[in-house]
Amino acid sequence: MYTIKNKISFALVLFVVFVTSCQNLEEININYNGVDPAKADPNLLISTVITSSGLTAVGLGFGDLAGVMQHTQKDGWSGGHNSYDWTSQDWGGNYGILRNAEELLNKSKQKDLKFHQGAAMILKAYNFGMIADLWGDAPYSKALLGELGGENLKPVFDSQQAIYTGILALLDTANTLLSKNQSEYSNINTTQDLLYHGDVAKWRKFANSLALRYYLRISTKDPATAKAGIEKITTHPDQYPLILDVADDAGFGYIGNSNGDSWPSTTAFDISETEWRRLKMCSTLLEKLQALSDPRIAVWANKIQIPLVIDPTKPDNYDEIVDGKRIVSQHIADVYTSNYNVPLNLDPEYVGLPPAWSLIPYAYNLCPNLVQAPINPHVSHINSLYKKASDPLLKARILSAAEIQFDLAEIALKGWSTGGTAEDHYNAGVKASMDAWNLSSSYTAYITSPGVVFAGTLDQIMEQKWIASWSAASEAWFDWRRTGLPVLHAGVSVKRPALPLRFYYGQNELLFNPDNAKAAINLLETTQYTAPDDKNSAWSKTWVLQGTGKPW
Repeated sequence: MYTIKNKISFALVLFVVFVTSCQNLEEININYNGVDPAKADPNLLISTVITSSGLTAVGLGFGDLAGVMQHTQKDGWSGGHNSYDWTSQDWGGNYGILRNAEELLNKSKQKDLKFHQGAAMILKAYNFGMIADLWGDAPYSKALLGELGGENLKPVFDSQQAIYTGILALLDTANTLLSKNQSEYSNINTTQDLLYHGDVAKWRKFANSLALRYYLRISTKDPATAKAGIEKITTHPDQYPLILDVADDAGFGYIGNSNGDSWPSTTAFDISETEWRRLKMCSTLLEKLQALSDPRIAVWANKIQIPLVIDPTKPDNYDEIVDGKRIVSQHIADVYTSNYNVPLNLDPEYVGLPPAWSLIPYAYNLCPNLVQAPINPHVSHINSLYKKASDPLLKARILSAAEIQFDLAEIALKGWSTGGTAEDHYNAGVKASMDAWNLSSSYTAYITSPGVVFAGTLDQIMEQKWIASWSAASEAWFDWRRTGLPVLHAGVSVKRPALPLRFYYGQNELLFNPDNAKAAINLLETTQYTAPDDKNSAWSKTWVLQGTGKPW
């Protein structure tokens, strides 16, 4: 991976005709100021699709899904992050990326560019997979045809199962297209390839690793298909190479020249520091890191600025800062506990914000600044690293060696063939995460420490995989849905007393493609948490969860 340094024109995103799968348009709009599709070069398209895919991944995995998976919590404007207060979520942006990916594929076929065809298929598979993961059934076989008009503006929804089957076929084809020697491919612009600098072998690993992700995704629902697909990959490593080393991770860094090409919580272009200030570490992750003496805590979290101390000898109204500590009376502590039904957290180093603990999360732990998104001296903010516009550690992480090694550990635990033991892959997953955060020197001590030494359980594999998904929590959410691990409990101030399972279908589909949207909604399975929604609920189950008993 390497940082974006090429001259990407973000206007390229506009060059494709903007007709989404859900718009009720009678004629096609043409952007006369955009790039002529007939003249667009595949190398310019590939950078556009990679960039938009990665930025979308960060928007989810460092955004509200990090709240769902209890990596972070917000103490201002927190409803969607802490409490799952979601409404309809349109997928127009996701299909916009796919239209560019489709144009990349078509141009590559016209020019007989096999590398670009393979990359386009991988990027299509990745983005269609995300849509299926987030919503369930969705347009697939009849998608991306809006420029033809007519009924193509109201595409049918393919089943989630059919989409998974389709993307696995795309990835298998991509693996074949990318199986030749590097010298046999032409017209590769290494600057525009933000992921792998034109390295065909690494793109091939990306294809097969993405396939492994999706075979594991369906492993509870359809274990026979999953086992056959996984063992096809794992028993033929020369034919199906995987991302097993951090040097092959699929991701890229940030330019840092403007708000649009910088890390999302940067304060470089926000004097108020609002995006950074409102994000605090969630106690669920923070306390696990503390319990394991995990060195990653120092990279991801700031220590509290001022520890709290309760002194029962002080008079009722005593509240003073002495020698860098805030000392309060027992009476003040008791009033706080009575008002909020939680005790003060007196940890002298790290304090996380509990998940959805209150309707006024900015008041936690006697915060003296009772305004939304405050600087809370008694709670751990996310690390100051995340104030930066760019940094070698700030990357859009799409797929990692850590994820694949933990996948292989789970697969080995099932008794399926991986070419290694569950412990070997588990250890390699931990090491890959340490390597990714520049903590390689801490690995040996950590992997032999209590609670980290492999005990042979799925719980432990999924716990470490959840930890390793920091800033890329989407995959942790998808894992949690199919395994129920790690065990996470919703807070008290939540929309429903359980973690959500999917995104609501958006209003554009419901209004402009109602028949197909309603048909898909009718195939969702209601749960004890669906009501008072109709079936189009974040707590209804899609195909991949139906009948599995997971996560509840």
